[in-house]
Amino acid sequence: MVDYPWVSVSGFGAHIKSTRKHLIIQKKTSTEQYPLEDITHLLVVGGHTIHSSVISQLVRNGVYITFFDPDGTPVGTLRPFSGGNGEVSSEHQRSLPRQRYAIRIAQASIKSRLFAIERIQEFQKSCLFYEGELDLLQKSLDELEYLIKLDEIRRLHKLSSDMYYEILSRSLPPELGFRRRTLRPQVDPVNAMLSFGYAMLFGNCSVAVIGALINPDLGLLHEGRGGLIYDLIEPLKAGTVDPIVLKIAGESITESDFECTHDRCMLSDTLIGAMMKLFYTAQISDRVNEQVFNFSQAMETGTDFKILY
Repeated sequence: MVDYPWVSVSGFGAHIKSTRKHLIIQKKTSTEQYPLEDITHLLVVGGHTIHSSVISQLVRNGVYITFFDPDGTPVGTLRPFSGGNGEVSSEHQRSLPRQRYAIRIAQASIKSRLFAIERIQEFQKSCLFYEGELDLLQKSLDELEYLIKLDEIRRLHKLSSDMYYEILSRSLPPELGFRRRTLRPQVDPVNAMLSFGYAMLFGNCSVAVIGALINPDLGLLHEGRGGLIYDLIEPLKAGTVDPIVLKIAGESITESDFECTHDRCMLSDTLIGAMMKLFYTAQISDRVNEQVFNFSQAMETGTDFKILY
């Protein structure tokens, strides 16, 4: 059995083959086999070799095949002739209690950020909170339970998020110029690293969401294109990407790792490579897959959504 009903092949240079009963992924140093009866979706990320006969075999067995650019941007999907295209999942998503899910996601995000700050304080043996800030975050966590309108939930979520990044900035060297989270283009290396890390997280989640045949644009807390993906990665940021950025910013970053002008900061290829290595070493994609799988199961069965953070 595979862990999830989708199989992802990322990077470059793999050979994708199949027999009547198995999907075979052949890489330089390894060969992996998956029973076709356990797979609903093959996700091809980057550049690989696959023969048309393999595509026919997979589709004949009811397997969807989606192709992605290396950064996780979806390009197109091949589906079985008699297969649906996600209408059933979309209907399930539209029928979800949106307010309840939005509250749960916002609460999980605050909890993850409180845990992150606590870990930093223990490591640095110092207090990052100014007077009243911890009480305000905990009050926000409690208050979310009683909010009715989505706009109110989003407002409180944004307030707590903005506070988190300002508190986080106190743990970093002031010369890096990070004071708060800013939108693109970033003018300091910490914001630039956060954006790159979140983009990797978004790409990984996008692949998994499409693999689970879920509509990525039907968000709960977030709206618009990729709304659901932003929902699912929001509680994961503080425990996955942020520690990587803090580790590099606090321990190893040098002036050669970035170049800042008056209107933007650009990261060096060396720094980007180091971030990618830490990202994959931490097996963050495993947590993303589990988050998506938990949401898919909750949506299909009507059970509680177990949110990871």
